[in-house]
Amino acid sequence: MASLATSTLVYSTPVRIKTSSKPRSSSRTCKKTVPFLVTRADSSSLLLHAAKHTVDKHIQSGMVVGLGSGQASGMAIQYLGRLLRTGALKDIVGVPMSVTSASEAARAGIPLDVYQDSSQIDFAFDDADIIEEETLVAIIGRQKSQRDESIIQEKSILKAANKLVFMITENQYMGGLEGSIPVLVQALNWMETAEEIDDLFLGDAEVWRRSSIGQAGPMGGDFPFITREGHNVLDVIFTSPIQSLDALL
Repeated sequence: MASLATSTLVYSTPVRIKTSSKPRSSSRTCKKTVPFLVTRADSSSLLLHAAKHTVDKHIQSGMVVGLGSGQASGMAIQYLGRLLRTGALKDIVGVPMSVTSASEAARAGIPLDVYQDSSQIDFAFDDADIIEEETLVAIIGRQKSQRDESIIQEKSILKAANKLVFMITENQYMGGLEGSIPVLVQALNWMETAEEIDDLFLGDAEVWRRSSIGQAGPMGGDFPFITREGHNVLDVIFTSPIQSLDALL
C-alpha cells in the first residue's frame, strides 16, 4: 500500500516561498523561509509568476531537472525551454514525471532522459493538490490520471530530487484538510486492503475504488481505474477534517 502523500523539501506558492536543502532525516521539514509577495491577480497570473520564480531561483546550467505535471509545471517547462533557446541556461536535462510533461518538454526543446532507480535528480518541480501547513506534507493524485501515466514514477522522481518545489495557489495551503487521500494498491488484492483501511478509521472515512469512466462508487464500477503498473487507486474519503496528514502516513 502506498499513500500518494509526500513530504516536501522545498515548497513554493505564488505568495510565499519556503526552501531548504535535503535533510538527512525522513521528516524533510523546511529550514529557511524567504518571503515572496506579489500583487493579487487571477490564479493563472500568480502561477505563472511562481513558475518563473522557481526556474530563475533554483535551476542552474548543467542540472538534471525533474519535470512535473499540472498547470504551473507546464508554465515552468515552457519558460525553461525559452531560457535554453536564448542561451540563458545550458546543458539542462529534463526527467519527465508523466507523458504530458514529456510532450510539453519536447515541444519546448528541453533534452530529455528516462528516469531509472539510479537517476540523480538535482532539482524537481511539480503541482500538488494540497499541502498541509504544519507538516508540509503534499498530496498528489487526487485528479484522475490517464492509464499511460505513472503515479509511482512521479513520486519516485520527487523522492529522488535533492531539492523540490511544489507550485500551488494559496487556497491549496491549509490545515485541517478535508476530502480524500488517494492510496495505490495492487489490483489483485485491492478489496482486502480496502477493508483493512476501512477498519483502521472505524467509520471516519469511506473507501472507494476509483473508476476510469462513468460514475464513482465503492467498487469502482464496471471499469475500475488501473495504472500501467497494475495498481488500483483507493480514494479514502474522510467525513471530517484530517487533523494531521503526517500521523496518517
